Amino acid sequence: MHSRSSALRAAVQDTSRETLDGIDLSSLTLDDLPPPETKRWVIRRKALVVAGVKSGLLTAQQACARYNLSQEELEGWTKLVERHGMKGLRATRIQRYRIREV
Repeated sequence: MHSRSSALRAAVQDTSRETLDGIDLSSLTLDDLPPPETKRWVIRRKALVVAGVKSGLLTAQQACARYNLSQEELEGWTKLVERHGMKGLRATRIQRYRIREV
């Protein structure tokens, strides 16, 4: 857990690095990702998986296999992070964070 905090602090301190909603993509490692047996998907864990794929740490196929996710589920998380940031991944009160698309 400590390394996740370190990655966030590094992203805040160095704005020239590529980040995904505060997650430093350049220093992300497999140890920063949620454990493969994760069952409870809070927004931070979802965002870390999306960041892992975006950074090239693992492919979308590898992420789906590692976490037993469907391709559609991972794509949905990715689109939500891109459009609304980490708050878009919330399962409750989503209307506050997601902009209506017409």
